[in-house]
Amino acid sequence: MLDGMTTTAHETTPSGSEARPAPRDTDVRRHELAAFLRSRRERIAPEQVGLPRGRRRRTPGLRREEVAQLSAVGVTWYTWLEQARNIQVSVQVLDALARALLLDPSERAHLFQLAGAADPAPATTCPSVTPAMRALLEQVEPFPACLQNSRYDILAFNRTYGLLLCDLDTVPPEDRNCIVLSYTHPEWQSSIVHLEETQRLMAARFRATMAGHLAEPAWKMLLDRLHSESPAFRKAWDRHEVVAHRSKRKEFRNRHVGRITVDHTDLWLTPGAGPRIVTYVPADEESRERLDMLQAMALGRETNPQPLSR
Repeated sequence: MLDGMTTTAHETTPSGSEARPAPRDTDVRRHELAAFLRSRRERIAPEQVGLPRGRRRRTPGLRREEVAQLSAVGVTWYTWLEQARNIQVSVQVLDALARALLLDPSERAHLFQLAGAADPAPATTCPSVTPAMRALLEQVEPFPACLQNSRYDILAFNRTYGLLLCDLDTVPPEDRNCIVLSYTHPEWQSSIVHLEETQRLMAARFRATMAGHLAEPAWKMLLDRLHSESPAFRKAWDRHEVVAHRSKRKEFRNRHVGRITVDHTDLWLTPGAGPRIVTYVPADEESRERLDMLQAMALGRETNPQPLSR
């Protein structure tokens, strides 16, 4: 131990001479984060963020103190961040930096990944939702299908899924989450035939998946919301049950076409509990016919949109 700092294990060469210490993953991340911040800062003209250019500007893009001002952080602290110092960065500061540097969704995700933090903003967009992915969801119609992440956020869906449990287009994007809807949305709840069993299993699956994300703000925010908005969720959560995802037969009571029985299948896009395509295949001919009717109704809405009520 030297001057309050812990020593670092060193590598040795075959001849026994001491080599430079191997870089740690956290060190590499800090330097990548510093370089990324500098590159994003230097590409932004002052006029883009409402600042005067001035006559003596030598720095390409924004100055460090300007980024600090726009992000409401200290200049010294931000300078240390660009110098790859070993300092802690909160998700609130990362969010402020992303806004100040005008980061697009991909850049924002990269920023949080380099910082080793989870973006607390609701997942309304996802790199997995490509035009090809949307086309795939449409091609499986009249089978209802959607793209979900491991927190149950609905990232994309086809027309039939959009009318299966409620009119999903009327639900704000930040509320399009299956577990939230199952515990708080009356129409969604009324469409699930075995509601209590479904709620209990969803809470158990959520607990099992969250075990790998306990410290991540986005997961904690979702858990806090469910606790505050649903006594039924609190009761299910207190059971401490855990189950894995699995295929299952489900029954829905659709308000437009009646009872529908389907087989639920998850098509995983990445190993583990990452994003997945959720599909509902009709279990009998009557359910298939009713899904055909539901798809036709959704297509009719697109062709003949309803006038806005006054």
